[in-house]
Amino acid sequence: MQASKVINHIVQWLDNYLQKAKLSGFVVGVSGGIDSAVTSTLCAKTGHQVLLLNMPIYQASWQVSLSEKHIQWLEKIFKNARGVKIELTPAFAALTTTLPRDIQDELTMANTRARLRMLTLYAVASHNKMLVAGTGNKIEDFGVGFFTKYGDGGVDISPIADLMKSEVYALGRELGIHHEILSAPPTDGLWGDNRSDESQIGATYAELEWAMTFAATGNDERQLDTRQKEVLAIYRKFYQANRHKMDPIPVCIIPDSLR
Repeated sequence: MQASKVINHIVQWLDNYLQKAKLSGFVVGVSGGIDSAVTSTLCAKTGHQVLLLNMPIYQASWQVSLSEKHIQWLEKIFKNARGVKIELTPAFAALTTTLPRDIQDELTMANTRARLRMLTLYAVASHNKMLVAGTGNKIEDFGVGFFTKYGDGGVDISPIADLMKSEVYALGRELGIHHEILSAPPTDGLWGDNRSDESQIGATYAELEWAMTFAATGNDERQLDTRQKEVLAIYRKFYQANRHKMDPIPVCIIPDSLR
């Protein structure tokens, strides 16, 4: 991949889209991971105003630290970038005392964290007349659907959603993203035990990229080894289970004869 040319292409695309929308800049949630680091840097390179939101909710200290390091680095390089820390733990804690106890299972509350962050991003974006820039990559957004519907999936634009995870890392290296972020295990940061993305899915991003490519080719699966068959099954399971996130919302069409 021609990383520098891809960077210029995305930056130009962001600039064009923002100008057509007649808005003032971008809001990006910065988690301390590679996807948000690359997305926020691309937005900053447009020269438009960028608000970098650090939104901890019972967050591990290393995640908060990486987020703060990246924000400080961007503020130092780009005068148009500004960090904003909004501590959401009290708001989330209030939700846990308000929602019925019997619906507060682990997955539901993990997704609630993501949706609380989405609400915050849009509150800031609305007030400042900005666009919310999504941080999802191709394998997450269109492969396994590894995002929260109306959480981190609730965005205005998706600058890196046509890039595989490996390509996001390539852009990160080209952009000079901090080495700690490049080497940190990918995590959605929504769980109390700080589990990684790959431990939740059961496959590495490299394996999932292979499976996504293989599934699209229709090649003979009989030649695959045991692990490849296992990864392909994992990919297909997630893809089918999460199609509702990736497809347009179903609309019940009323026949003309009934109108």
